[in-house]
Order: sequence, then structure tokens, then C-alpha cells
Amino acid sequence: MSASASSEDLIPGPRAAEPHPDEFLRALYHFHGSALLQFAARRLEGDWHRAEDVVQEVAIRAWRHAEELDPTTDSVRPWLFTALRHLVIDGHRARQARPPETGDPELAHLLVSDGVDHMLTSQVLIDALRDLRPAQREVLLHVHYLGRSVNQTAKVLGVPPGTVKSRTFYAARALREALHSRGLYAGDLYREAG
Repeated sequence: MSASASSEDLIPGPRAAEPHPDEFLRALYHFHGSALLQFAARRLEGDWHRAEDVVQEVAIRAWRHAEELDPTTDSVRPWLFTALRHLVIDGHRARQARPPETGDPELAHLLVSDGVDHMLTSQVLIDALRDLRPAQREVLLHVHYLGRSVNQTAKVLGVPPGTVKSRTFYAARALREALHSRGLYAGDLYREAG
């Protein structure tokens, strides 16, 4: 006899009226849900996600016997807790019977970029560049985006090299502040580039 079949032996007597399935499950969770969840979590060593799955399976099994169970009474609790206990034991046995999973632990924690972070960072950067004065944006474009030297930028813009250096310094500082106010820090940009 399987573990789940033995819980059916504990089914309380028939109920007077059979409720709608939604009403049955709502009443079951209302009267017994938190006690079942806490019991399952203890049996599963604090794994609340698995505990929720087990409680949901118990609710489904109880619903299959809705004509025999009254979810509004305490007399149904032994049946519910026995079914839950058997499901936990069956799950534990199933995991023990399965060979252990192997793999490279480094790959389990490897981050895979889907491009969304890069796109969002680019949007924030474009928005922050709008906060700069036009002369500051222009010098950053030539020096950092186009990769021109200070002297090449000075020649293209028709300003002295000292002006290019000064604008670059103040533009970088203003951009850093604009990014910081938007929650993006220099370390975030370097991680995006890598």
C-alpha cells in the first residue's frame, strides 16, 4: 500500500452539502492553510517554496474527496496532516533514489547578459548627457566617443587645447553627477562595458 493511499483510510464521514470547488478550497485554506504550510516548512527544513507546493498538492487531494471531507471542521486535520506527511516522505524518497546532479559549480553562478542591462544603461547615459551644456557634450563626443586627442579636438573645435582639457574635466564631473543622481555609478558603467 502506498503512502498516499493510507491517508484515504482516515477520511472523516460524509458531509451534508457538497460546496462548489472554489468554496471548498477557499474554506480549506482559510481554516487549515497556515497550519499546513508551517508544518510542511518544518518538515522540509524551512524550504517555503516546496512547502507551498506540498500544501497545494494536499489541497488538490482533499478536493478530490470533497464529498467526504468538511474543510470547516477540525476533524479533517488528521487526514490533511497525514496526506502532507506522506507527500513529504515520498518527495524525500524520490530525491534519494535519483542520482545526484553533477555539473560545473562555476557555471551555475555565471551571469548571462540578455542585452537589457546594456540598453537601460545606454538610455540613462543618453538622458544624463542631455543635462550637460552643449559645449561639454561636444568635447566629450570628440575626446571619448571619437577617440581624438586633446590637440585634435582643439583643432576641430577651433579652441585652445587648454580649453578642451578644462571642458573635458568639467563635463566628466557634470556627467558623473548626472549619472549619480539617476542611481548609476562609475562601477556600473565599467561592468556594462566588460
